[in-house]
Amino acid sequence: MKRIFFIIILINCICPSGYSQDLIKLKDPVFKVGEELDYRLKYGFLTAATAVLHVEESEKKFDGHPVYHIVADGKTAGSFDFFYKVRNQYESYIDQKTLLPYFYTENRHEASYKYSDDVTFSHADEKITTSKGTFPFKGKVFDFLSAYYFSRSIDISKIQIGDTFDLKYFLEDGIHTLSITYKGKEKIKGELGEFNCLKFNPTIIPGRVFRKDSKLYLWITDDDNRIPLKAHVELILGSVTMDLTGVKNLKFPLNPISK
Repeated sequence: MKRIFFIIILINCICPSGYSQDLIKLKDPVFKVGEELDYRLKYGFLTAATAVLHVEESEKKFDGHPVYHIVADGKTAGSFDFFYKVRNQYESYIDQKTLLPYFYTENRHEASYKYSDDVTFSHADEKITTSKGTFPFKGKVFDFLSAYYFSRSIDISKIQIGDTFDLKYFLEDGIHTLSITYKGKEKIKGELGEFNCLKFNPTIIPGRVFRKDSKLYLWITDDDNRIPLKAHVELILGSVTMDLTGVKNLKFPLNPISK
């Protein structure tokens, strides 16, 4: 169970909510300063962790450009907190227009394991600088948080069932690619009511955590907010579910079908 929380943060932050061959974003972001999203992560029927993502104002500027300050905090809960305490924080500074990241930092405390890093994205030079070295890149590359907020603002007006696309993200020691397939629309019940949703199936790599036939599904609200409402992933032992439990200061009204 030691990596459960990290896996779900990955699900939450890098699974985008739309399709575009060139990852074309909408003119304006679908979120605003002050937005807060609360999630509960369950292993089977047990609450394993909670996570909060919020958008803050920032007086900092990068290359003269104003930025959003994105913060995500996560911690284990209940018996999981007793046996394997996690206190993780992730932060990203993203351009207010392009939503591309300039600076990302993470501080992870998982039981006795501690990890921290500062990651600088230089888009003009096409390189990422971290404590482990410098990594060249081409095109759009994100950290967890910038990927999450950029992807919510992708133009999905032409999405079709079966469309698959790739999203590049930086993680610890290199640039990786996640492939995601759009599966269609479904009505999904959650803590905040029942919603019309878009369903996605990101690829996963079998190993010590996932079975060969494990499936990962993500449901996004089919509205102007494009908020991940629920995620479900199968593990070698059991499964993990992520549920949206609270929202504050959304840019657009959240309209459930029923409560």
